[in-house]
Amino acid sequence: MPKPIVAIVGRPNVGKSTLFNRLAGERLAVVDDVAGTTRDRLHTEAEWAGVPFVIVDTGGIDPIKVGGKGAKRRPLSVGSADFVEQIRDQAKMAIRDADAIIFVVDVESGVTPADLEVAEILRREQRKVDGTLQPPVILAVNKTDSAARRQDVPAFYELGMGEPYPVSGIHGSGTGDMLDVLISSLDRKEEVDTTGEQDLSIAILGKPNVGKSTLFNALVGEERVIVSDIPGTTRDSIDTILEWNDKKIRLIDTAGLRKRGSIEPGVEKFSSIRTLKAIERADVCLLVIDAVEGMTAQDAHIGGYIQDALKSAVIVVNKWDAISKDNFTMEDFTKRVRQDLNFIGYAPLIFISAKTGQRVKEVLPLATKVGEERLAKMTTSQLNKILGEAQDKQPPPTRSGRQLKIYYGTQVRSDPPTFLIYVNDYKLVHFTYKRYLENQIRAVHSFLGTPIRLVFKARE
Repeated sequence: MPKPIVAIVGRPNVGKSTLFNRLAGERLAVVDDVAGTTRDRLHTEAEWAGVPFVIVDTGGIDPIKVGGKGAKRRPLSVGSADFVEQIRDQAKMAIRDADAIIFVVDVESGVTPADLEVAEILRREQRKVDGTLQPPVILAVNKTDSAARRQDVPAFYELGMGEPYPVSGIHGSGTGDMLDVLISSLDRKEEVDTTGEQDLSIAILGKPNVGKSTLFNALVGEERVIVSDIPGTTRDSIDTILEWNDKKIRLIDTAGLRKRGSIEPGVEKFSSIRTLKAIERADVCLLVIDAVEGMTAQDAHIGGYIQDALKSAVIVVNKWDAISKDNFTMEDFTKRVRQDLNFIGYAPLIFISAKTGQRVKEVLPLATKVGEERLAKMTTSQLNKILGEAQDKQPPPTRSGRQLKIYYGTQVRSDPPTFLIYVNDYKLVHFTYKRYLENQIRAVHSFLGTPIRLVFKARE
């Protein structure tokens, strides 16, 4: 089930990024005394009381007061005038898709006109569900580092956002009480788990304008997604269930991903977060590459997302009809892809044209085969035979005069395949030998398109 999203919002320079870092447990956002420093959203996973969630740090909402007819639009606060519209729009996007909001204000400044307008924005975006306003808003009064400052907290009832909770993003005081309320509000939300409604979930991924929507429509067999030459047309992830060979397959079409520095503020930035959630919901990811543009650093970047999530993958080279070819074109392209995506070298490669239909019919059978490999199991005897022969071919390494000893191993789970290997000291396992063992396992059973995990544990 996708983790709930918690958006941190508020006007510039109230300490949102500091609070974000406190909740995330590490310094992930740029913290500066200049208002408007955080112009792009950051996100990370966090957990409180056993409940995992995703925190989204937004640029400060900087409301613009609009005067009478012909009056100039001007920011209510200074320091980010050039980014006012973009920051406000991206924060509003986060509010619309969040499961809960942490509205941050500054006790030192008191209630400002900008705070009042931010509160108004939040109220406009809330909707009533089963008699309660959603998403719930938790009002956090930041910088309450002393008893004197905490006495000023009641003034923030003026915002009409319920009880204000005093917190200190720098020192962490009060954050526990605030998080208890946050988790309570998340617990009250009823979420429907739809992950069991299909046999296989397939996400179509790639940077903007590589033909993901065209491929989606070709696989579905009808025009259900807007297809356009404008990058980023598909703003949201769109799911479609289809029947294929007596299997229910969920196809997840996603917005394009770009490099972090290339992501535009606003809709596209939050679409990236949705795409990451789509990867989490998928079993198999189709990484679509533009044959005309060739292999790019961003393709490898997206491949890294897939690898980090331990998802199975198929590399789909699209627009193969649009390039001039000779006898070596496919071989040369394959070498380049394998070189740049060597960390997912287990992923099969297919060349297609979603526009003309060339080899499109081979995509689902290949993805289904990869999905089956994700659930494959190896017997303990077979695994230990592989480990024994691997040690005979190449003895385990030594460190500080001690040699790694492998006693036995067993597959403890699938989805993805995970192997627990008992050794004398897991600290003696070098990553090169770990990779060697993985290659020896794949030589017997390829686990096509699927990552495998090797977990080493000292035998008691």
